[in-house]
Amino acid sequence: MFDSMNFLLTTGPALDEVTAPIIDLLITIFNVAIPVVGAIGAIFCIFLGLKLAKADEQQDREKAKSSLKNAIIGFVLIFVLVVALRIGLPILTDWATETTAPAAETTMQMISQFLA
Repeated sequence: MFDSMNFLLTTGPALDEVTAPIIDLLITIFNVAIPVVGAIGAIFCIFLGLKLAKADEQQDREKAKSSLKNAIIGFVLIFVLVVALRIGLPILTDWATETTAPAAETTMQMISQFLA
């Protein structure tokens, strides 16, 4: 049992080799999805603005105004969160790498000592 565990620890794929393609795929999807979502949001806001302009009755006008206000708030909130994610993700990635690397090395040393 210990021989197979030692074999996996010494010859198994590194975490970076496993996670790098997944992270690259997510980054690609993210870079494509953000402009598409932004364009759809802008078109939706334009549509709600036209709906507000065409509203004849006061009740319809208030409903369209409320919908437009909520859409703009959501649009701005998504934009702010995307910017925060773009700024914060590299910082969090560096922090996680620095934090987990010493712990992983210590764990590997302890397992190697145990198996020896």
